[in-house]
Amino acid sequence: MTIDISQFYQVFFDEAEELLAEMERLLLAVNVESPDAEDLNAIFRTAHSVKGGASTFGVTDMTEVTHVLETLLDRIRKGEMALTSEHVDAFLGAKDILKMQLDGHRLGSEVDQDAVANVRMMLQSLAQDVPVVALAPVAPAFTSGDTRVVDHSGGRRYRLELPAMQHREVQALGDELGLMGHVAITPLDKDRNAMVVTTHESLDDIVAICSFVLNPDEMKITELPALSDGQAALEKAARDRVENELGYGFFDQTDLKPAGGEGYGFFQPLDEIRANASAAAEDAQGYGFFQPVEQIRAAAGIVIETPPEEEKKVVKKEEKEKEKEKAPAAGAESSSIRVSIEKVDQLINLVGELVITQAMIEQRVDTLDPMVHQRLLNSVSQLTRNTRDLQEAVMSIRMMPMDFVFSRFPRMVRDLAHKLGKKVDFITNGAATELDKGLIERIVDPLTHLVRNSIDHGIEMPEVRRAAGKSDAGRLFLSASHQGGNIIIEVSDDGGGLNREKILAKAQQNGLAVSDTMSDAEVWQLIFAPGFSTADVVTDVSGRGVGMDVVKRNIEAMGGVVDIRSAKGFGTTISISLPLTLAILDGMSIRVGDEIYILPLGFVIESLQPVPEDVKEISGKGRVIKVRGEYLPLVPLYQMFDIAPRFTDPCKGIVIIVETDGRKAGLFVDDLVGQQQVVVKNLESNYRKVAGISGATILGDGGVSLILDVAALIRSSRQLADESIFSS
Repeated sequence: MTIDISQFYQVFFDEAEELLAEMERLLLAVNVESPDAEDLNAIFRTAHSVKGGASTFGVTDMTEVTHVLETLLDRIRKGEMALTSEHVDAFLGAKDILKMQLDGHRLGSEVDQDAVANVRMMLQSLAQDVPVVALAPVAPAFTSGDTRVVDHSGGRRYRLELPAMQHREVQALGDELGLMGHVAITPLDKDRNAMVVTTHESLDDIVAICSFVLNPDEMKITELPALSDGQAALEKAARDRVENELGYGFFDQTDLKPAGGEGYGFFQPLDEIRANASAAAEDAQGYGFFQPVEQIRAAAGIVIETPPEEEKKVVKKEEKEKEKEKAPAAGAESSSIRVSIEKVDQLINLVGELVITQAMIEQRVDTLDPMVHQRLLNSVSQLTRNTRDLQEAVMSIRMMPMDFVFSRFPRMVRDLAHKLGKKVDFITNGAATELDKGLIERIVDPLTHLVRNSIDHGIEMPEVRRAAGKSDAGRLFLSASHQGGNIIIEVSDDGGGLNREKILAKAQQNGLAVSDTMSDAEVWQLIFAPGFSTADVVTDVSGRGVGMDVVKRNIEAMGGVVDIRSAKGFGTTISISLPLTLAILDGMSIRVGDEIYILPLGFVIESLQPVPEDVKEISGKGRVIKVRGEYLPLVPLYQMFDIAPRFTDPCKGIVIIVETDGRKAGLFVDDLVGQQQVVVKNLESNYRKVAGISGATILGDGGVSLILDVAALIRSSRQLADESIFSS
């Protein structure tokens, strides 16, 4: 039966990308001066897993790079080479190449073959001080040339009784264990095999490798007696014979054929073994390449008692039978499943329609007599609670931890700081904080600009920091936290802070309206103006004035707000406030004329009915409203949308105080209808873009209500044409 593995390509792509990201994280965190053995093993495992997946799916270009990378990593983790910063740079470069190759297969993007060749050459040159010797075929078992010959005299010997496995799985396991030492193999029956591994590695390492191929609980591991000096010498002689006669195992495996039903293509025929074996080798119990004669006889059904003194400890699980009974249940569990984002979006849309339908039902039953229809009303109330719980549960499916974003920056910070000659300690907090997947993907670029600016403009050079009494290494913080229905993301540094005088001078030079009486908060907002830059020299890092205006525009498009706090000599903090999701929002229903609009609650400060003396008319400029000694522009919503209002006098209607971009304004409406959670529908994709409108929703009565874009309304208001009228 032939299986088409192409259907699993996407799984391989996703897993390989995750493994490469994990490799980068581990490399950036490793202590070069005193690397932890487990960290090195973890880095090696990621490379080995990528290689295994690439080999399975025939992605040979990735296999070739990971093979060279794996070989060098293996020598470092075994202590044969000392880890250096040059190694880390080379490994990070190899990770970038593997990512480029992965994207080439997945997206069809171009792969720079010269860069691939350069990385392979760099990795090989780093390994030149250790001879690269191909491993002879392990035992007469495998013909893989993936590993090298290492002297394992004095190493421990373990016998692994494997469960029923396909021969290619046995070969794969043998290749992996061959990285740790020498492997000998013996068939127990048609489907089961046993291996003898001679290695200096620990038993835990062997079990960890086996876990990639099988369930360790399904095999039996026994420690065998160590080889004597004479046996070790005979083993070396046998190894030399195989190297000389078989050419290090670089021959076509298809030439290996079972003889008389024995070997299954994985071992030499028994006749050859007997013909090549000498009497002395037979006394040495198998040259170390296959199991001792006693074990071969036992596997063949010849029962020979093993002397007690030659039996070593046997690694077993307690209550073996009980563990086997639990195994299916444990194996059935999975911490996660991969689901297409289109399916999640479809589910969210269906739940959104369910919420709307539930609201319609609730509105209809409000007119019923509660005494007559008590049971129906109780059922509707229960439906409302269940619908809300279902909506929250489904929305949580789209939520992803901010670590998905944060994990991209350590490498960038490291490389950029090195390029600029600065020292930067990168610290993250709140990586587990969750945000809607759609917003996470859109926040990456703005955060990238902010982090780069903090390193380039914020954190000073080491000598400047020393002169200011600071440590050589600057600190860059990236944090995320929930506050109500929003997520607050902050990029903060302990650098020199923003220079007020320099910003004002540059703004005036660019023709922006500025004054010395502007507050610091207003001055800081000037850096978001298009084309604004205080850099003295244009480089590939900064200086062209492109970036901060894009940051603000992108964040506002997500319904977010940007705020800056800075103190000269102490650093700068840029804070971004975003809604947790754009799929639903808490809104205030307001009425203007015969229309119902939804005002997002996140922008609302308060609502009030003003008295006549608080409303002032500015000749030719519109009206302002005085709120607690502060004059705010009054924005009549009926004028913005050109509709007939019920009231034209603000003192008869309602004024809602809103705030965005650090500016406050009063929205003049006819009436407040209520507060509710609404499902956001994209108006632009279903109709067209409308100025001052960010989306639409369906109300409980089936009518369509437009969702106001507060920032756009305030920007386009005529009352803001001349800000000087608002000075008190």
